[in-house]
Amino acid sequence: MMPLSMADYGEKKTIVRITGQEETKHHLENLGFVEGADVTVVSKLGGNLIVKIKNSSVAISIAVANKIMV
Repeated sequence: MMPLSMADYGEKKTIVRITGQEETKHHLENLGFVEGADVTVVSKLGGNLIVKIKNSSVAISIAVANKIMV
């Protein structure tokens, strides 16, 4: 298990756990970041990640990506 921020580009990973405050977890859940969901890192730009989840591209910060365990 590792944070999403450490995943390689283009490699599909499965979310195992989301850590952090309840507010953060709830926000990520609304974006589709739930346990068991597949996520792929598309690119890293200026401290942010572009990830593909459930056929959508989402930008998240490195700090948030560190809370998503894959």
